[in-house]
Amino acid sequence: MLNNIEDMQKLGKDNMDMAMESFGSVTKGMQAIAAEVADYQKKSFEDGSAAVEKLVASKTLDKAFEAQADYMKTSYEGFVSQMTKIGEMVTDLSKDVYKPYEGLMGKMSK
Repeated sequence: MLNNIEDMQKLGKDNMDMAMESFGSVTKGMQAIAAEVADYQKKSFEDGSAAVEKLVASKTLDKAFEAQADYMKTSYEGFVSQMTKIGEMVTDLSKDVYKPYEGLMGKMSK
């Protein structure tokens, strides 16, 4: 009977350790993603401001359309690149969150 209680306590402790490790991974990952999004927003705002200045400074209508087209192209490419990077970060986060449970899944399959 005493062995069963000790086994239950050990199992509870192990589960709590895995949960805390997983929670720590989530916290770090979400902080990294939030920092990345904040950096992108800052860069996007700066690029938008520069594009407006370039648009206002255009002497002809052709130059204004060219400035707008350039901004739209670089803005779209930057957005796609950033979303790809964030997608990779989320995938890595998912893998890190799952790592503590890999050993447990192996034990359960035996």
